[in-house]
Amino acid sequence: RATQYTCMFLSYLLEHKADKKKLVMKLKQLESGMSSGRKTFRLGNMVHALVAARRTTQLPDVVPRFCLTASNLTRALYFVCDAVLWLKSVGLQPDIDKPKWRNWATKCYCFSLLMNLARDWYEISWRLEEAIQEEKTKENSFWDQHNQELNCVKCDSSHDFLLLLFQILKRHPPLLLDLVKNLCDLSGPLDTLGIYKTNAGVIGFCGILSSLVGILTLASPHLKLKQ
Repeated sequence: RATQYTCMFLSYLLEHKADKKKLVMKLKQLESGMSSGRKTFRLGNMVHALVAARRTTQLPDVVPRFCLTASNLTRALYFVCDAVLWLKSVGLQPDIDKPKWRNWATKCYCFSLLMNLARDWYEISWRLEEAIQEEKTKENSFWDQHNQELNCVKCDSSHDFLLLLFQILKRHPPLLLDLVKNLCDLSGPLDTLGIYKTNAGVIGFCGILSSLVGILTLASPHLKLKQ
């Protein structure tokens, strides 16, 4: 995935250079190959998404339970559509309406990401509320040594709110990484659906950043936001 989006980003940067046309063509071919390979590797992911949905139905908190279960179910539908598109790409079902299935897949993926973002915002909001309540009930107190600048913060201005938000995300790296990844992933489907048009450079850069976050959370599981 990181290779695919790196190729997309580099080909966008080089496509207007006359002496780089051959390199751009190779990058686009590699990007296409990576995309096809990823579709093949994703064929069994619908099962993983359904298992994850079953697990998240057991969460005690209603908001994460709803958001994550909805996200996993629509992600499973996305993988079904993706498998149909794979059948078209390898020639097993040449009569498949590719634009229609691609549109359905993109909508499912977009909805799944929005549910993940809703869960992220819920996690942020209750931490914000907890921090504000703590500041209101403790006079002349401060948080820990890393947050002394938050002493007696009142969220009565956008500056104070952003400062408090920054400190909360700083104190919870898994939440920050999950938020960054979901926001970056959202750029692709929003562009495809015509909701917010960007370009291949932006999508490629966001894809690289999202992939690096994914690699980081795989290498260091404690940085992955727990369900």
